[in-house]
Amino acid sequence: MKNIVKAIAIVILFAAFVPAQAQKNVKLGHVDFSKVIEQMPGQDTVKKVMEDYSKTLSDQLQAMQTELETKYTDYLNNQATLSAIIKQTKEKEISDLQDRIQAFRQQASQDLQDQETKLTTPFIEKAKKAITDIAKENGFTYIFNNVEGFMLYTDGGEDVTPLVKKKLGITQ
Repeated sequence: MKNIVKAIAIVILFAAFVPAQAQKNVKLGHVDFSKVIEQMPGQDTVKKVMEDYSKTLSDQLQAMQTELETKYTDYLNNQATLSAIIKQTKEKEISDLQDRIQAFRQQASQDLQDQETKLTTPFIEKAKKAITDIAKENGFTYIFNNVEGFMLYTDGGEDVTPLVKKKLGITQ
């Protein structure tokens, strides 16, 4: 019985001692991730591609809207002289065009999001890799994104944004 009590006491002491020894110094850092991404070389190209793509979609939507307005105005101007079947056909045509415009708006919105994701993902991955490299090279345990609302409190830590920007070749 004495041996069991001694064994339990040793296990308890060992369990309390090992975590204390296993702890290492924690080094915290923070980075303004959005600023890094924004300043990476090639972002001006991404912005230009997105603007051009958005304008193409907007122009197409405007053409559809103009077609709808023309058909509606024509319908209103000639409504009194149209036969019932022609009137019904034109109303269906206008309704279908309105539905197509709505569907186009929804699809265009999704396409813009997909295009932005496709274009920005390589930059995000490159920045994440640079942050991981900086953390390993400089012994950081944690690096936080210091975007407003993400980090509620910090007392110290080291801003690694300049190191990440240097690693990515950003001189701004």
